[in-house]
Amino acid sequence: MTDNPLHSIAQWRDRPGPSGIPSICTAHPLAIEAAMRSTLPTPLPLLIEATCNQVNQDGGYTGMTPADFRRFVHDIAARVGFPPDRLILGGDHLGPNPWKDLPAEQAMDKAEVMIRAYAAAGFTKLHLDCSMGCAGEPVALDDAETATRAARLAAAAEAARPAGGIPPVYVIGTEVPIPGGAMEEIEGLEVTRPDAALTTHAVHRQAFADAGQDDAFARVIGLVVQPGVEFGNHNVIGYDPAAARDLAAVLGRMPGLVYEAHSTDYQTREALAALVGDGFAILKVGPGLTFMLRQALYGLDAIAEELFPGRRPRRLRDTMEAVMLDAPRNWDRYYHGSEAEQALQRHFSYSDRIRYYWPQPEAEQAVAELFAQLDGIDLPETLVAQYLGGLYPEVRAGRLPSRARDLALAAVQGLVQDYVAACCP
Repeated sequence: MTDNPLHSIAQWRDRPGPSGIPSICTAHPLAIEAAMRSTLPTPLPLLIEATCNQVNQDGGYTGMTPADFRRFVHDIAARVGFPPDRLILGGDHLGPNPWKDLPAEQAMDKAEVMIRAYAAAGFTKLHLDCSMGCAGEPVALDDAETATRAARLAAAAEAARPAGGIPPVYVIGTEVPIPGGAMEEIEGLEVTRPDAALTTHAVHRQAFADAGQDDAFARVIGLVVQPGVEFGNHNVIGYDPAAARDLAAVLGRMPGLVYEAHSTDYQTREALAALVGDGFAILKVGPGLTFMLRQALYGLDAIAEELFPGRRPRRLRDTMEAVMLDAPRNWDRYYHGSEAEQALQRHFSYSDRIRYYWPQPEAEQAVAELFAQLDGIDLPETLVAQYLGGLYPEVRAGRLPSRARDLALAAVQGLVQDYVAACCP
């Protein structure tokens, strides 16, 4: 049995090397490949997480079970040459959320099946989130019920983990607003109160003890709190260290723990480094990765139309618009305003709900056709400058090939490198 490399994360900043770790929350193969390429030259392991809605025993919106997702990631690693022993797979918001329209007991039964599947597939970083109410319950549950349900899921995970495998570590707590970004423009956020963080930790410790899961609680490494960072459809709330000072200070009263910061997408490199320095050592990023990828793909879409006008029956953006309009359930509750405003958000919102549609066959085919049309072509620097301006300096300097796939990967790698720099000062 090998120790979990995250078990000692609270001590990382007291020794040479990384002081935090990015959590790559995406199922897009290009985004995962970019994360691998950015992490490979560093001393960091690569933490890749799947959410309960994305990957579960029913397939989630990706169509993958946890075992499928593991194979999917390891296949990418083999192609890229990323060592599998440097990969850490995590499960995010594992709880009844996908089934919260059911009565609580039924939803929790399904959540148990899900977390068993994650544990059995070798996921070794598990975020337990049972904070949401199910049918007939309040929208948000109190700490005691949340912790009791989390301990129940921890027991299920412990029973299902492979004999002799790496013991999983756990993260507890949740954040506000909802996972994946707020649904509207936000003006400010209330940072988690220090006493609330301490209470969450203490109540979970007691619930795990009551469930006979003291050994599992000894592997709780993180607490999800709200440090005051978030993004809506149109704007980003940046990290303010002064506002989080008291929350950061109380971390010392919970030995062995770090904070996990969700929705850190679109924070500056400086803000990310400040978060890590204040104890928010696990930095979640998801929509930001596919936002950058979509930006690059749309730039390539425009370049292809300049070079080969009218050759494709439909441009990539038009395909994505049609795919989203045909299946609106992943965006229509989140985007508001006039038809024109909703159309703008479908493609350019920070919440990036277009990410749910890239696995659709029509979308995959459109992306494949775009890359095929540009395959083997050195794209003109002037068009890179026009449509992919952020990558132009690297292309102009000769450090980045002016090829379609290289440019798409580089767009995501640039974002991942901000996280790597923040975690490896």
